[in-house]
Formats: sequence, structure tokens, C-alpha cells
Amino acid sequence: MSLKIRILLVGLLLMPFFLTAGNENGFIRVEGQNLVDKANQPYFIRGINLGNWLNPEGYMFLFEKTSSFRLIDQAFKELIGEQYVNQFWKRFQDNYITRDDIKFIAESGMNTIRVPFHYKLFTCQDYMGQNDPKRGFELLDRLVTWCKEFNVHIILDMHDAPGGQTGDNIDDSYGYPWLFEDAGNRQLYDKIWTEIAQHYANESIILGYDLLNEPIAPYFKNVSELNSLLEPVYKEVVAAIRKVDHNHIVMLGGAQWDSNFSVFTDSRFDNNMLYTCHRYWSKTDDQGIRDFLDFRSKVNLPLYMGETGENKDEWVKAFRITLERNNIGWTFWPYKKMTKASCMVSLNEPKNWDRIVAFTNSDRSSFPKIRAHRIGKDTVITALNEIITNCRFKNCNQNKSYIDALTGK
Repeated sequence: MSLKIRILLVGLLLMPFFLTAGNENGFIRVEGQNLVDKANQPYFIRGINLGNWLNPEGYMFLFEKTSSFRLIDQAFKELIGEQYVNQFWKRFQDNYITRDDIKFIAESGMNTIRVPFHYKLFTCQDYMGQNDPKRGFELLDRLVTWCKEFNVHIILDMHDAPGGQTGDNIDDSYGYPWLFEDAGNRQLYDKIWTEIAQHYANESIILGYDLLNEPIAPYFKNVSELNSLLEPVYKEVVAAIRKVDHNHIVMLGGAQWDSNFSVFTDSRFDNNMLYTCHRYWSKTDDQGIRDFLDFRSKVNLPLYMGETGENKDEWVKAFRITLERNNIGWTFWPYKKMTKASCMVSLNEPKNWDRIVAFTNSDRSSFPKIRAHRIGKDTVITALNEIITNCRFKNCNQNKSYIDALTGK
């Protein structure tokens, strides 16, 4: 037997070992319609979204018209000025999600968290009181430490992309998904994801990258044209990520609230990808997700429910059971918000908060009107200080029936 043949036979005998050993670094990966862990065992996503922490949303502050971060920030600054508001946001980031929150999530039976973030955390643009491109990594690195301690995997979700990918309040944009029509925005988008992927390339507690949250709202006259641009944007950013990171799963959401998957023509262009869907207020049986199930069968890739919830506990439980029966992992929305019980924990409303809500609902379209509706600075500062106190885990209310609906306990 020649030396070449001997080497070939040895290689064939050892191939299963090397294939298994290659995943000993602990990365979750795609295999058919499933996710598998380092032991090649199925990994089923059960988790929660850390909404509002790195991407504040108005409704979680009980606001109506003041819906996105930019509008919230503006309203607060109209009331008390820039300096205090900048300090507030820094304290908010440091207290809204802490080690205690991650510990509680893990002890509740969750194995995954999805982390919505704003692209500006990785730029010099002003955001939440700072303009430090390292701030995003500082916050996420701290989160990684906590999640490694409690064995909770992380999905990084770019909720707000450069220029806006949705064109509505949820992406903190200017009312149109400029990402798809502006080359400069796309270059920045690719750059940020590449930097994130390079930074976390060898970090196995991170499960994957949710590349765009709910791209392309349905409101635009040229929605079909915008839809045709989504897949090329995904392909471009995945190619950029793969130059520095082959370990992590890339997650692609459909158009129109992560629900329209007919926009994809080349559905398996990467060997470690999956599709992520969102669905709210639907039927709770299989018919409520029939379109998703049909798409999964077509592409033979995992499907993951990145967002759902915001409903009664009975609905949450019934829909969660349907997802599990159909092998669709989930991260319900959200983990924490003000007063409402449709989350795992809620914070109490500060005193006089109704006056601040009224200010945000008032006509502030001119400087005289802003002055006419402004309320006392001390009142606002006291209320914002109370938010910082109330949002700490030890001061939050645990919503047992909601948690039971998620965990089956």
C-alpha cells in the first residue's frame, strides 16, 4: 500500500473526529432546519428581548406621539436641557440591564437573549448622551461577561441601521428606509457589522447576528422596488462579515415586519444562515404561522421567531406552545417596560410622570408652544431620577403569570 493511500485512509477514518472537534469551540451552528451545539445536540432558542435598553422606544415610557429615541431625547432636552439628559441616558444604560437581570432571565429558564441596538453606539454620532464609537463594545462586553457566567446566549440585533431600514419609528429614522438608496449608509452599515464581527469572532456565547430588524415598512408607494434591494444588501453585508468571522450564524429577516419572505431569490447563499420572522396578534394555532412553515420547508433552513408577544398571557402561552410544536425557536418581546404586565418584569411609573406624558403629547411645533407647555425642571429631574431607581432589577415587579406563560410552569 502506497504512502499516499495510507494517508488518505487515515484521513477518512479521522474525519468524523475532526468534524466534531471543529465545533469544540462551542459555537451554535445551522444543520438542516435545526441549530446544534458543540456536542451536535439540538439547541432550541427560548428567550427574551432586551428592548428599550440600547434602543429606547416611546411606548415603553408610556408615550404616544413621542415614539422613537430621537423624539424622546428631544422632548427631555426641551424640558431640562442637554447636560442633565445626557447624564440620564448614561445612568439608564448602566442600570436598566445589569447582572441581576441576566441571572433572573437564566433562572427563569431562558437560554437566549436578543439585544436590539442602535448603530450610533458604534460611531461618533451623538446617541444617548455620548459620541464614543467604543461605547457599544463597552456595554456589550459587559453583557457578554454576565451571559457567560449564566450560560445565556446572545443574539445581536441591529434595530436601527444607518439611514433607517424600516422607515418608521422603530428604526429611529426620518420616515423612509434610506439605507437602501444611499451608498454611504450601506458602507457604514457594512463597516459596523464588520467591526462587530471582528470583535466577537471568537466569542461563542454570541449565537448570531440579526442583520436588520423589520426592514421596509409596507407604507411606501415603491415598496416592491425597495423589497428587491433587500437581498443584495444582505449578501453584501454577509460577504463583509465572512472576511473576519466564519463562526457565527447570520440571521435574515423578511420585508414588511420580518414577515414577507417572497423577496428572497437565492435563499441559501451562506452555509451558516437562518431566517428570522416576527408575528404579533395572529391566531395562535398553526394557521397563524402557515406562511412561515411553508417557507421553511422550501429553503430547509431554521426559522426563528425573533419577536412576538405584547398580548394577554393566555395568547402568549398558546402561541409559544405552537412555536415549540413546530420547532421554531423564540425570543418574546420585551423583557422589561414601565407599568405593563406583558413582560417579564416591569418598573413602577414615577410620580408626576403623567405631566411629562402630557408634555410629549402637546403641540410643540414652535418655540413659543414649547415654552407654553414646559413644566417645572425639578419635577422632571425628580421623575427621571425615579426611573433610574425603579428600573433596577431589585425594584422591579416580577410578572409571574407572564413568566409562567413562557416557561410552562
